[in-house]
Amino acid sequence: MDDVLPFPSWEYFIFLAVMTFARGADFLSTWVATPNLVLEGNPLAKRMGWKLGLAVNVILCVTFALLPLAAIIISTTSILVAARNFQQAWLMRSLGEEGYRDWYISRILEAHLGIYLFCLLAQTALYTALGAAVMYFSRYMIPFAIGLGIIGYAITVLLYTSLAIWRIRRSK
Repeated sequence: MDDVLPFPSWEYFIFLAVMTFARGADFLSTWVATPNLVLEGNPLAKRMGWKLGLAVNVILCVTFALLPLAAIIISTTSILVAARNFQQAWLMRSLGEEGYRDWYISRILEAHLGIYLFCLLAQTALYTALGAAVMYFSRYMIPFAIGLGIIGYAITVLLYTSLAIWRIRRSK
């Protein structure tokens, strides 16, 4: 499971399908939430845009499907990111990308920074604890990789949310 898969194997195509589904869900959820990428939290993805981003995702899927553990970690993180995007996409669409951004920024500026950071760290800690527990109690590599993917999601949320907060507070 921790080896590189041979390219024309059935296992490779299974992991390619899993990666394609997971990255596709992340890609679709981002498009539903922010079709113009106004709200995209990843500055690199925002800079690449849709066409280059799609090409990079295809390369990512084709490449990492060769590495089962990496494919599972990336897929788990991608699915969790997609779920988070879909959770707020309806609000982003109903307010419009700029309207949602303005509303969100005003909420952040009105909130006490300490409570906001506490909630962000609590969310991250809970996801990290869940991922660590899954990893710790895993006897097999697939659940271990899923646990690591959950921790990857926690780190992703912490990183991009902190980056957004820092940019918002800096421009205030």
